[in-house]
Amino acid sequence: MPNIRLGLCQTNPIVGDISGNVDEIFRRCKKAAESGVNLAVFGEMSITGYPVEDLVTRHGFVADAEVAVSELATRLANEKLGHMAVVVGAPSLASKVNGWAIAHNTAFVIHGGGIIAKYNKHHLPNYSVFDEYRNFVPDDEFVAFNFNEHKVALVICEDIWQNGGPVASISNNQVDLTLVLNGSPFEVDKDDRRQILVQNLATKQKTAVAYVNLFGGQDDLVFDGDSMFVDSSGTVIARASQFTEDLVMVDFNRGIATLASRHSQLKSSDGLWQVWNALSLGLRDYVQKNGFKSVVLGLSGGIDSAVVAAIATDAIGAENVYGISMPSRYSSDHSKSDAQILADNLGCHFETIPIRNMVSTFESDLPLTALASENIQARIRGMILMAQSNNSGHLVLTTGNKTELAVGYSTIYGDSVGGFAPIKDIEKTLVWKLAIWRNNQNAAKGLGELIPENSISKPPSAELRPDQTDQDSLPEYGVLDEILELYIGMRLGFDEIVSGGFDPEVVRRVIDLVDRAEWKRRQGAIGPKITSMAFGRDRRLPITNKYKG
Repeated sequence: MPNIRLGLCQTNPIVGDISGNVDEIFRRCKKAAESGVNLAVFGEMSITGYPVEDLVTRHGFVADAEVAVSELATRLANEKLGHMAVVVGAPSLASKVNGWAIAHNTAFVIHGGGIIAKYNKHHLPNYSVFDEYRNFVPDDEFVAFNFNEHKVALVICEDIWQNGGPVASISNNQVDLTLVLNGSPFEVDKDDRRQILVQNLATKQKTAVAYVNLFGGQDDLVFDGDSMFVDSSGTVIARASQFTEDLVMVDFNRGIATLASRHSQLKSSDGLWQVWNALSLGLRDYVQKNGFKSVVLGLSGGIDSAVVAAIATDAIGAENVYGISMPSRYSSDHSKSDAQILADNLGCHFETIPIRNMVSTFESDLPLTALASENIQARIRGMILMAQSNNSGHLVLTTGNKTELAVGYSTIYGDSVGGFAPIKDIEKTLVWKLAIWRNNQNAAKGLGELIPENSISKPPSAELRPDQTDQDSLPEYGVLDEILELYIGMRLGFDEIVSGGFDPEVVRRVIDLVDRAEWKRRQGAIGPKITSMAFGRDRRLPITNKYKG
């Protein structure tokens, strides 16, 4: 029986850049063919990028994608690559409509200059960040094709997360190899669940499984790759890298799979490494895919802005990061010096723009209460950052963390201004852990401290009034983050949280803060999702809401 050399091609498509994505797929096919690959598999919607959301309700968009698949088949044949079977994802026009959806989510098999098979996704996820039942028409047809005397089945992402559908027919059809095209976003610990799903599919359906995932950032989603090959016994033969382009090659013959490229069967067990790389990739791709060259952010000397600046430096290079210190009359000497030290350590641009006189002008012309005066300081800083953005084309990064967003501990149109929020889904206690982790990475390489120790160890403060600390207004962060995880992450109510031993008054206060801050969150910048319950598409609650539970 002839051998298959399978190439799991991990790519980073740009949504809507159909011609650019096709060029990248062709380049990867050509490179894979040079290594003997004769069956190349790409991720879900690799032709159009993913998720396409309501773009797929446009007839012209779907038609352009289908034409691109056909043109790719012709191009491969013309370049003497027609012997290679290539599996790509793209929308295809459906014969019926589902609401206003007009297209299937399709896997196309290209071979010999044409399309020899098409599989349409059966299970359309309609939870968390997914809204595919709005965008696609489901199908229920089992599809397999023959290649080099092997029977190869096709399924797409959610099809292996749900029971039933074409996946249940794999073993009855005596399939040798199942190809799973995926657009599966990163979440902490999600890759462990993926592996279990793939192994269960392999053993229950008696098939080897090639699981191919996208990588890259798309708005608030980060795809981490982590493609894998599992044989029919459930043994992991190989795993691709996370958060980067990759090509995994596996020789497959008579059900026996052998790794043909230099890849480990192990993934990184360092959860903080995964989170940091997810945040860096999400920021980098948002900047580059949207045509920005640089970013600007306020450097307060505190932990949040320090971590965001370090992520930005890792993502796009220190030469493209602009930090601005904007001290007021309440700013401590150590905050100003910590900001300078951070910028020196990172090697990023740095300038100081004092706001004392600007604030005084407002206060002399307006009768402001203490809180209004504090907010004026934050809004002046936001205005400076946006002015720098307008003047130089920088993307403004907002530095608020998930804990602050949860309880509304920010000034709308002040420290919340910006186009991207790198730590939006990172609770305060995790921000500290990431800072220590990043410094340890430097230390392991024999390099000096990156984030100043004082920024990590000093009590957090907005410094909008004398001797202010965050704990003047909020519970201790360790307790606060625990309550927030129960209320937001696990969706528990007041009685359930209190039964865990928390002070009822503190719990009620935290819940009230969260509920009252919904209007602020609706106006906030997007940022990389790394948890299963991120603010935004994961959690959709009314702003006007009197329920107390």
